[in-house]
Amino acid sequence: MAMEDEIKTIFKIALPAGVISLFVTWIGSFNLLLFSFGSGPLSSQPPPKSLLLFILLACLPIKTQSSNHRNPDKSSKPKKLPLSLPTKVLLFAILVALTDYKHYFHPKVLLGQYGCMLYLFVDILVGSCNVLMRTALGIELESPSDEPYLSTSLQDFWGRRWNLMITNILRNTVYKPVRSAVEASLGSEWAPPLAVLAVFLVSGLMHELIYYYMTRVTPTWEVTLFFVLHGVCLVAEVDLKKVLSPKWRWHWAVSVLMTLSFIIVTASWLFFPPLMRNGVDEMAIGECKELLEFINKKLERLVSWTSLALGG
Repeated sequence: MAMEDEIKTIFKIALPAGVISLFVTWIGSFNLLLFSFGSGPLSSQPPPKSLLLFILLACLPIKTQSSNHRNPDKSSKPKKLPLSLPTKVLLFAILVALTDYKHYFHPKVLLGQYGCMLYLFVDILVGSCNVLMRTALGIELESPSDEPYLSTSLQDFWGRRWNLMITNILRNTVYKPVRSAVEASLGSEWAPPLAVLAVFLVSGLMHELIYYYMTRVTPTWEVTLFFVLHGVCLVAEVDLKKVLSPKWRWHWAVSVLMTLSFIIVTASWLFFPPLMRNGVDEMAIGECKELLEFINKKLERLVSWTSLALGG
């Protein structure tokens, strides 16, 4: 009973509930689905020596050879703004501290801040796991993102930059099977757009499940609508690119501004409200502050011990 109570307590906390549902319910389930068909990262790795290691590998976004073959967006060339893991931790701490003054911010600015915090949190989480896995087992994890703030289109954002660990899994579990099935029944013309829409629908439903674990309230389907809307817009964007010649395309800076503006507006309309209505943002920020305070105390103790050791 004590362990059961502890598990229930963990799932009542916003961040652990979201993280566990992401890695176990989504990544773990989909990796096992791929494994049952003899594909995916579990099939490409040597057999694990224990059940615990198998579960660990199943729930983490392991990098495969196919992960490295992403076609760059040749229509634009935004400059690189690489952020190291320590830099991301510092920026995340600053954004968390700024939430104490959120009553001075415009709601849209606050939602933009939440978006940045979400990006940094996922990157820090997976980046830290990557360091541990690479050191302990020599296994490389899929990068969570690739500078999404430089996205020049929805296709660039969702396909090449944002949440690449999920993009990779959805490509193998949804996009490729649906595309093959549609090609066999309706022809190759309809296959790519219908496969893209299927990917965004599944992504929306999985986000609804994660939201349920974090809020414990009946889904409102807003986040599903968010992903379906982006799927439809992405399909329209791809078709528009085929019609327009390269000379009619905007400078990359304009494309980045328009892309991020569309994402922020639609996210403030459909993505964040289900969480904010149920106070998940307040809980998550509080948990982040506690975590940062805990890390700060440990670092202070480590510095103190180091000073004493050197002084002694």
